[in-house]
Amino acid sequence: MTPATKALDKASIEYRLHRYEHDPAAQSYGNEAADKLGLDPARVFKTLLASSESGELLVAVVPVTGMLDLKALASAAAVKRTAMADPAAAQRSTGYLLGGISPLGQKKRLRTFIDSSAGQWPTLYVSGGRRGLEIELAPQLLAVQTGAQIKPIARLPDTSDNRTLQS
Repeated sequence: MTPATKALDKASIEYRLHRYEHDPAAQSYGNEAADKLGLDPARVFKTLLASSESGELLVAVVPVTGMLDLKALASAAAVKRTAMADPAAAQRSTGYLLGGISPLGQKKRLRTFIDSSAGQWPTLYVSGGRRGLEIELAPQLLAVQTGAQIKPIARLPDTSDNRTLQS
């Protein structure tokens, strides 16, 4: 049990857990999950934290095949600009370690944004709160449970403008 699974159980949200052996040398946790679970990487979403110019932390859930578009996130959040959050601040705020940050069951409820590409899947995969654990659930249930807005915040592989992107 992790805070993410506890939150889903408490809310009676339907989900499935998928475990795999995490390789500490893995460079991309999301791509590792897709490879080891035999999933389309576009269906596996990573949880990133960004901060606004005022220091507000924002949660962005984007496909591992894409990158977070910081300008699009700023627009979605109605702030002037965003930048990737300090990793230590992300860990403190969420209660999770990098590579295992889940959008679910975080210590503090932060404004959350899910990329609109999530809507193309009946279910998607997000971190279960630790490396080697993925939660599969419907994107609408993820949005309800996190209070997220679904907005176009990712740049997907066919996009060539990489000036404001972060992976």
